[in-house]
Amino acid sequence: MTFRTSAIVLTALLGTTSMAAAQCADPIKVGVLHSLSGTMAISETTLKDTMELLIENQNAAGGLLGCEIEAVVVDPASDWPLFAEKARELLTVSEVDVIFGSWTSVSRKSALPVLEELNGLMFYPVQYEGEESSRNVFYTGAAPNQQAIPATDYFLEELGVEKFALLGTDYVYPRTTNNILEAYLQSKGIPAEDIFVNYTPFGHSDWATIVADVVALGADGKQVGVISTINGDANIGFYKELAAAGVSADDLPVVAFSVGEEELSGLDTSDLVGHLAAWNYFQSAESELNDEWVAAWKAKMGEDRVTNDPMEAHYIGFNMWVNAVTEAGTTDVDAVREAMYGQEFPNLTGGTAVMLPNHHLAKPVLIGEITADGQFDIISQTSEVPGDAWTDYLPESAVLVSDWQTLGCGMYNTETETCVQLTSNY
Repeated sequence: MTFRTSAIVLTALLGTTSMAAAQCADPIKVGVLHSLSGTMAISETTLKDTMELLIENQNAAGGLLGCEIEAVVVDPASDWPLFAEKARELLTVSEVDVIFGSWTSVSRKSALPVLEELNGLMFYPVQYEGEESSRNVFYTGAAPNQQAIPATDYFLEELGVEKFALLGTDYVYPRTTNNILEAYLQSKGIPAEDIFVNYTPFGHSDWATIVADVVALGADGKQVGVISTINGDANIGFYKELAAAGVSADDLPVVAFSVGEEELSGLDTSDLVGHLAAWNYFQSAESELNDEWVAAWKAKMGEDRVTNDPMEAHYIGFNMWVNAVTEAGTTDVDAVREAMYGQEFPNLTGGTAVMLPNHHLAKPVLIGEITADGQFDIISQTSEVPGDAWTDYLPESAVLVSDWQTLGCGMYNTETETCVQLTSNY
């Protein structure tokens, strides 16, 4: 269903926009919880802009349930505890009906207790480490089996990588993802001594020693590859240091999980050609719907503004939420949650996203090579892969499943046939 189709459906249900709006005393409020300042602003500001464009488009198509939709934007300023405060403010003071927000896992986990206490609903649009399934969050970004594992397979099978450097920012997403990848690599025959792991703070800028250490891993002639979970503006310094060291993608390929078109727009990418990123969407995807979306984005934001994967996740999540609200006839969180299961919406790569009972999407996995213009040449694409909240590669997680629709549990132990817990204090 495109925006035009949504408009037709809404018009049929509600009559003209002006007549329907007259029946609605208050707007439907959508909270936007993204950092507009601090180290994560480089990534999250675009998602705030995305939400405003999506809401503007939906209002132009007739609004929702006869109401205008109002964006309530706050700035948690890359301050993780502030995400909890701002989430509470959105739900209790602004009385929003839904929240779209967060980028880092630490910011999401900060907001989780508030969402669960107040029965708020949040759509989280960024790849993450899994090992979580909250009844109050829909995870529209990639789980590890939709990004980290396929990217690692590409290094092993296509590039013949024999030694791995796992470089991440020091917080929960890189640490948990790398724990999964260490276990996965060892299951594939890579010895522990050939896996180098390093963490740096948010905003880290001095990469000379770390890049030198990674280059030194290949002194024995084995092919080294970097799997990067570096977040935010620290990526700028990392890639600049690679270029300064004369490291090419042929010498030492990097696959990044948090670098997309937005991050590359601030870099001279001429020395980065051939390095990789794994996402579920790239701006260069060839589909009629993507052409329309990119054109609409650039018409609104300017020709220099690019699209990226978390933006597509918000695009899918917002439209699924609109359709679920329409189906439920209310913005009530419990009713919308039930209506979300099985929702389908076209993704921008030519397939269809499906919302699963574990609050994750079925999404394709794409690997792209950085090109000189800061875009990605898509070199690998799968069919839709169902997101898995609990990895198969950590023993304590392999026995867990998430099924909120049938089992009413996000952490169900299949061996004991019991729900371990309902809230997200894991």
